[in-house]
Amino acid sequence: MLQIGLRLHDGEALPLEQLLPLVRAKGFSCVHMALSKSMAEYPFGPSALTAGYAGYLRRQFAKNELDIAVLGNYLNLADPDEVALSAAKKRYYAHIRFAALLGCGMVGTETGAPNSTYTSCPECRSDAALAVFIRNLKDVVRCAERYGVTIAIEPVARHIVWNAKRCRQVLDEIGSPNLQILFDPVNLLDETNVDAREEVFAEMIETVGKEITMLHLKDFVRENGTLRSVGAGLGEMDYTSVMRFVKAEKPFMYATLEDTTPENAEQCRLAMQAAYDKA
Repeated sequence: MLQIGLRLHDGEALPLEQLLPLVRAKGFSCVHMALSKSMAEYPFGPSALTAGYAGYLRRQFAKNELDIAVLGNYLNLADPDEVALSAAKKRYYAHIRFAALLGCGMVGTETGAPNSTYTSCPECRSDAALAVFIRNLKDVVRCAERYGVTIAIEPVARHIVWNAKRCRQVLDEIGSPNLQILFDPVNLLDETNVDAREEVFAEMIETVGKEITMLHLKDFVRENGTLRSVGAGLGEMDYTSVMRFVKAEKPFMYATLEDTTPENAEQCRLAMQAAYDKA
């Protein structure tokens, strides 16, 4: 069985106490939670992430029979600005501790860019950028080990870790069971490889399949020579091979939708459940 969830900030713009019952009523069993977006009305810096805050959130989610699948903290671990990098690391450490208090168990992140604007550039694919990212990620993973939390990195075609081989290198160099992969198939695609996407997915599963701990599910459409993300089941994606892998090897894995709207979220969930059932 696949546990399908919602990225919480894609839900209705309501207070948490009103939003969670709606998420559950639409058939979701878990959420991806980014405090800076899902709970933006409250402080979300390191000093705000107290045990009391965690206890409050735990009670709200338990009351609605929802898991927090992953706590998102998508800050740039390759930022060349040392002050900004230090602040980002402190946010990671605080999120790891908070995840442990929440009973969440996983903090998710993407893999950065070698600039302070977190924008794609040719240098993203350089060995130098990868070395910087690995060095800084290693500090974050060591903190996660102390708290018994998983750090899940999400490879993206435009970022430093952009394919299966780069994932494998990061996993091997850091060498920790607390470092895993958050697999978003669409994030691995761009205009250069979209027509070979089944090969891209197969390489990912073959190379790092054992470390894949969660899925992000969305879709894409082509516009003016580029790809635009849309809700899962609303574009060109065929999830058969991915769902076949999950069904065979990853029982009860979390899979959260991205780029949905309140109006189409349930439709997207049903499309992904059907893809899983059919695989």
